[in-house]
Formats: sequence, C-alpha cells, structure tokens
Amino acid sequence: MKSISLLAIILVFSCRNPGQINSASEISSMTWNEILSGARGTTVNLMMWQGDPYINQYMNDFVIPHLKQEFGITLHLSPGQGNQIVSLVLAEKQAGKSNAMDMCWINGETFYQLRQIDGLYGPFTDQLPNAQYIDFKNSFINTDFQQPVNGMECPWGNVQLCIIYDSAKVSSPPKNLDELETWVKTNPGKFTIGTDFTGLTVLKGWLITIAGGADSLKGNFDEVKYEKYSKQLWDYINRTKKYWWKEGETFPNSVAQMHQMFSNGELYFTMSNNDGEVDNKVLQGVLPPTSRSYVYDAGTIQNSHYMGILKNAKNIAGAMVVCNILISPEAQYEKMKTEVWGDGTVLDVSKLSAEWQQKFSALSKRKYGPQRSDIQSKALPELAPEYMIRLNDDFRKMVIEK
Repeated sequence: MKSISLLAIILVFSCRNPGQINSASEISSMTWNEILSGARGTTVNLMMWQGDPYINQYMNDFVIPHLKQEFGITLHLSPGQGNQIVSLVLAEKQAGKSNAMDMCWINGETFYQLRQIDGLYGPFTDQLPNAQYIDFKNSFINTDFQQPVNGMECPWGNVQLCIIYDSAKVSSPPKNLDELETWVKTNPGKFTIGTDFTGLTVLKGWLITIAGGADSLKGNFDEVKYEKYSKQLWDYINRTKKYWWKEGETFPNSVAQMHQMFSNGELYFTMSNNDGEVDNKVLQGVLPPTSRSYVYDAGTIQNSHYMGILKNAKNIAGAMVVCNILISPEAQYEKMKTEVWGDGTVLDVSKLSAEWQQKFSALSKRKYGPQRSDIQSKALPELAPEYMIRLNDDFRKMVIEK
C-alpha cells in the first residue's frame, strides 16, 4: 500500500458539520436516541485497509448507502492501516489537534499501540444496542492479542488462518513443519510466505507450534521464551528457504500478490487470514476452482478484527452509529455471504430472532475450504502484540537481510 501524507489526510478530513457533538464525556452519559440525534446528517471518517476490492465493494454498496438512507450519515473511507493510523494519531496529539479521522479498522497490534498513546475513545460498546448480540463469552472475540477488549473497540469479524493449495498440483499438502520441509525440497520454488500481516500470522503460528502448542506462549510477552523459540524458527526458515520461491532471497509483500502468483502457477500455495476466503475468491474468479484450503495439524491462529473510535475524534456520536450498523444482524449476515466477503460473524446467532437464526443457518456451505466447525478445535489464540512486533523486525534482520 502506498504511503499516505499526513497533511493530505488532514485536508481530506477537514470538512465538518456545524453543531456536531464533540464532547466524549457528554456522549458517555447520553441515551442512544440522543446519540442518534447528534449523529444524524453528519460525516464520519473511517480509515481502513482497502487492499481487497470485494471488502471495499461491501462497504460502498451496502454499508455506506444504508447509513445514508437510514440516518443521513455520510461515511467517508480513507486507505490506511497499522503504523499509518498510529503515526497520524500521534502526530495530531503532539500538535494538539483533534483527530482527522473518527474511527479506524484495527487488530491487536494497532490496538496495543493506540492504547499506549491513549489514542482510543471508550469504553463505548455497552451503549450500542446491537452489542447485546455480540458473542462476548468467546475468548477469540473478547480478547485481542491477549488484551481484554473491555469496550475499547467494537468486534467486527472473526477469522482463522488457512493455507490454500492447488489440488491439481498438490495431492497431499504438508500438515506440519517437518512435512513442509520435505515438500519444499521435493518441489523447490513453489512455496513462500509474505511480509504482510498474513505472513506474520503464519510465523506466529509456527512459533507457537515450536514452543509446544496453544498455551505455550500464553499471557504477556516473555523475552526468554521468545529468544529461545524464535531462534529455532529462524534456523528452520534459513535452513529451508533456499527451496522457497526465489530461493528465499525475496518475499511477496501482500496477500494479493501471493494470490496472483498462485493463480498463474508460480506458487502452489497461498494463505489467507480468513478461513472463508478461498470460496469467496474462487467464486469471483481470483483463484482457480482447483483451490482448496486447510489448517495445519498443530493449528492456526484465529482472531477477530475490530473498529476503534479515536479519543479526540470530532464525530464520536456518528462513529458509534456506524459501529452499531456494522454489528447489526443485517450487516453481519451480508458480509458473511460467500459471494460478498465470507467474513465470520462476531454475533452469538442464538441470541437473534428465529427469523435471523434461520437466515444465518441457510447461508451456503463452503465448497473449497473447511467448515468453521471442522477447524475450531485447531484454533490457536493470538499472542501478545510484542511478539508480532518483534517477529516483524527479526524476520527482516534474521531472514530477509541475512
């Protein structure tokens, strides 16, 4: 993703509505009807990753029109993620300015970093009427990278990493690291991982496996454990990478790039953080119909993604209404459709009306990837955010630049 000028973002987001409710303390004591009244007719600015055209289409074709029609809210989307969000918020804080954006699509690492600089508004989810349906008893939803959510971000979707392979070229995909090593030696140049979030999630899963399984790295970051097990991880990769794509001298920088190389036969494997993506991408012609997905025997990481509201946002009320729409049964059902996104819901469907339960139950079953119920037992919890930060830095130092 191209870097974004902080000045450009601020200029884009500079237009506001007169009389808009700005006080966080005021909003926290308001009723939902009062929040709706304050949000109606305003503009909400959302920064989010826009690397998947079908996610963008869901936002543009379903979410944005719905907000406009029902509440007169104009939702403006701007590309950005991770460090771009944190850098913008920090720069604005140091300059003593209100946030140029109101809300952002985040995961555990960004959640951690924004909390470190006191950049998030909250807790706020208890005020959202549709939050009553969120499956907050689920540890993969109520905890983000070992951090209790505690109302400081709104769950939006839940996914589990899957490995995608071409069944026409791979009859028996490797189910563990030993089998993977054997496979790449027999099939040189057809496997790699990316340097993006998905690639780092693969690395985290491998680190957990090397460390001994799901609970081996549970809790706060442990420097001693990290040094011990990451050394074994780098040793494994450096021992095998000469059999990887481009002999491990370079790595793809995005899932989209890996999907393209997979589709043209340059790679026999790609990956996705979303266990429903293989069906979504086959249906849309991005991946070939011979694509299949699976998880390793030792498991893969399952996590949720969230919406955060910025502490110094100019339109907190509007951002809360957007969050409430995103977790509505209608919006969660729509994005769970294979042909739309295939993103897992964060709702406890049993809490919904009988009509909505029936709709969710009637959603088409996956043809190319495993059902969630078949891989749930192999779901690994996310690690504390420091693990991802260190793996990102050390992957470059210990593997890419070595």
